Amino acid sequence: MARISKNRKAVLAKYNLEKEYSLTDAAKMLKDLTFTKFDASVDVDIRLGIDPKKSDQMVRGVVSLPHGLGKVVRVLVLCTPDKVQEAKDAGAEYAGLDEFITKIEGGWTDIDVIITMPTVMAKVGKLGKVLGPRGLMPNPKSGTVTLEVGKAVKEVKAGKVDFKIDKQGIIHASIGKASFSPDMIKENAAELINMVVKLKPASSKGTYLQSVALSTTMSPGIRIDSSSLGS
Repeated sequence: MARISKNRKAVLAKYNLEKEYSLTDAAKMLKDLTFTKFDASVDVDIRLGIDPKKSDQMVRGVVSLPHGLGKVVRVLVLCTPDKVQEAKDAGAEYAGLDEFITKIEGGWTDIDVIITMPTVMAKVGKLGKVLGPRGLMPNPKSGTVTLEVGKAVKEVKAGKVDFKIDKQGIIHASIGKASFSPDMIKENAAELINMVVKLKPASSKGTYLQSVALSTTMSPGIRIDSSSLGS
């Protein structure tokens, strides 16, 4: 039988694993359940009552969190020379094209988000085998393939999150840091959840929000009363 650490025991004594809490109460409880020495990420997991194998039930979108993510997002803009300065002025750490494509082909992926332009996607598309598995491939649906590269950089820096349902029908997304106030955590989580509810496929039947949980890095999940969030 797996041994439970002292920290884990202390955490489990502070809440009921089987109980569902309001989003407000869950956001307040997170700090008591977090014992990492670093500023842990706050995550939301949403299980949806849909079939992810059906194309008409795919749930994917973007949301701008009101309080951002609480971390520096490193952005690379793969663009034509005339857009480089626009990208850098907007806050991109890196901007260019051929030299960065060569670096990525060599294995460099020390970035969090890649933004590019439709006119250079033929070149960027060749990087799919490197970028795809790392979740870095630009996509028009997430707003990372655009001619307005400066605007896209500012949105990402401000806390824009791209989310997508996985093969198990679950959406997993980071929505902030444990150092955030409970109100900030609640408002960021609510923004994401509300967007997911708005994207409910017309073909979805039955209960849409099957379960919602809030957690921090290495902490157990706090179950949220989904009946108060939408259906």
